[in-house]
Amino acid sequence: MIKLVKLKGAMFMKDIAIIGAGVVGCSIARELSKYKLDIIVLDKNEDICEGVSKANSGIIHGGFNEKRDSLKAKLNIEGNQMIEKLSNDLDFKFKRNQALVLAFNEEETERLNYLKQNGEAIGVSGLEIIEKEEILIMEPNINKDVKKALYVKSSGIVSPYEMTIALAENACENGVEFSLGSEVIDIKKHNDVYEMNLENGQAIKSKIVINASGLAGAFINNLVSSKKYEINPVKGEYCLFDKVAGSLCKKTLFQVPSKLSKGVLVTPTVDGNLLLGPNAKANNTILTSREGIDEIIQKSEKTIKSLPLNRVLNTFSGLRPKTKEEDFIIEEAFDAKNFINVIGIDSPGLTAAPAIGSYIVELIKDKIILEENNNFKFNRKGITKFNELSIEEKNKLIAKNSSYGKMVCKCELVTEGEVLEAINRPLGAKTVDAVKRRTRAMMGGCQGVGCMITIGNILSKELGIDISEVNKNNKDSNAIGFKEE
Repeated sequence: MIKLVKLKGAMFMKDIAIIGAGVVGCSIARELSKYKLDIIVLDKNEDICEGVSKANSGIIHGGFNEKRDSLKAKLNIEGNQMIEKLSNDLDFKFKRNQALVLAFNEEETERLNYLKQNGEAIGVSGLEIIEKEEILIMEPNINKDVKKALYVKSSGIVSPYEMTIALAENACENGVEFSLGSEVIDIKKHNDVYEMNLENGQAIKSKIVINASGLAGAFINNLVSSKKYEINPVKGEYCLFDKVAGSLCKKTLFQVPSKLSKGVLVTPTVDGNLLLGPNAKANNTILTSREGIDEIIQKSEKTIKSLPLNRVLNTFSGLRPKTKEEDFIIEEAFDAKNFINVIGIDSPGLTAAPAIGSYIVELIKDKIILEENNNFKFNRKGITKFNELSIEEKNKLIAKNSSYGKMVCKCELVTEGEVLEAINRPLGAKTVDAVKRRTRAMMGGCQGVGCMITIGNILSKELGIDISEVNKNNKDSNAIGFKEE
């Protein structure tokens, strides 16, 4: 097991400090770990992927909607082309399930023609406008009022947190240090070295700082640079259905996009659920609303009329870090040498993340010596998925380790062995939600009612803490909420 860094009194000097342990920060960390560098990733949360990256659509976008000559367009296409190999190397699920952008009237049909032309101009391959008959053969549950669709063959789906965890674990195995629960509250520059002061009173020095801090991106930049940015969070709410509803469609079904978002979609997830959303509201809270959920259901019924609302498992929301620039901001601050901003990474940030990692390498290659790490491990093996094994494989595993014969989550068929793996891996789970993201325990029909206390007990034993100290996510979010005297 690789331990997280616990910063103590001494000042640490690093080659590179990355602020933010979301999919972008972890992609950058993994790419930079290909070189002999002393790298640390800082994040205010107690686990990776606790911010923007954990709550989005999980779509690997084709890129047809991005503006020509924008960073979003360039990095979307490059990231899309990288994702299949990355998923094989790092053992996370990816499906090239393709997408349809649906038009229900003449105005929307005209918009499809523009989207096709725009996509082709920026290098998206495999775009085709298809007629109603072909649409309904592909997806018979689509609203029969559909006229035409843009068929996007390069689109796909992933689990955003599974992808982020895979990138982070591989970066960690390749020598990157992670300090979680380490919120940067101030940055000073002394003789070309940055000193980052943390909320816990500790500090780190670094030659290069990469600001990939999501919603805090403007705050971190504004500590250092006279060029000020502003993040305007846009909330997107989602409605998650169970796996019974997951067979309603195979492809990701978009409606014609608006200026604020790519529109409310209906999509299968890589784990077999059905997902609706998001809407787009200027808001800085992740609380869902009755009004917002009603909105996405109503809009989704334009795509599929008879949604099985009795199969809704959960609702959630996420925030997108939009800026007025309307493009990714990936550059060195003009008045702060070696301070690299990676901010305003809203959609298609998940798709672009692997390409952003490569882009950062190009950006800093003249700022620091990049000597190849000959011991770099390209591959990472994910947590055992007991339910996906054959009978013979299951029996062999149980004979070797009996904890795989103890079922913890009966809804998702997750064993004690998998929970123990999640806790004892590189960047191992320290909270109930961290176990959930790594194993899918508590993601089924009972939403943790039947297994959360069992998981809390396992965490308590493995971490050497009382069960009352087991947290849901961040500190002071007690999951169980009692202590036996």
